[in-house]
Order: sequence, then C-alpha cells, then structure tokens
Amino acid sequence: QVQLVESGGGLVQAGGSLRLSCTASGRGLSSYIMGWFRQAPGKEREFVAGISRGGTRTYYADSVKGRFSISRDNAKNTVYFQMASLKPGDTAVYYCAKSTSSYSLVNGYDQWGQGTQVTVSS
Repeated sequence: QVQLVESGGGLVQAGGSLRLSCTASGRGLSSYIMGWFRQAPGKEREFVAGISRGGTRTYYADSVKGRFSISRDNAKNTVYFQMASLKPGDTAVYYCAKSTSSYSLVNGYDQWGQGTQVTVSS
C-alpha cells in the first residue's frame, strides 16, 4: 500500500504559476507510472498529465499542454506538477494518482490522494 499526499495548492492570479508536489509513504513512487487529475465544480474528473517510472516519457491533455509540466524525483519519492500561465478555468481540486500499468501513461490509474485546491483569480 502507498499513501499519496498532495501539497502546494493555493490562490494565484491569472497568468501566474504554482508548483504542486505529491509525496508517498509506504512503497516508493519509483514502482509506478504517476499522473495528475483535476476536478472542477460541476465537471467530471479530468486526466491532465502522466509520467513514466523513470521520468523520461510524459503525456499532457490538450487543455494543459504547453503550460504545465509533470516531473518526478524518485530519490525524494516525489512527483511534481509545475503549472504556468494559469487561467481561471484551471481552478479545480488537483489529485495525484498512481497507475497499475507498466506502459500506458493514460490508463490504469487506481489510487488518488486527498487532493489540493488550486484557485486562479481573474
């Protein structure tokens, strides 16, 4: 079992940046493909980014491509989500997740953290 804990959320002005972190207790994150999801009020949960176990491959949803960057530091048991050029539409609860897949950065996610609130003001 692994416990995922997100941090770094908060209030930021449109055009600003914010970095989210996800740390694991228990089994190390290096064993898993990792990803970030978000859910805004009244909307379905959206998969926005994934990263391979070694950090060499990444995937981004069109909604965040070119603005957000996922990375990881397995020695620190941490995955990051650097968010730039933030828009009010990015306001959501952001969740870190681990995947059961050995190859897909999109499919196989089976566990999420508690989430951290990101609010972007206009």
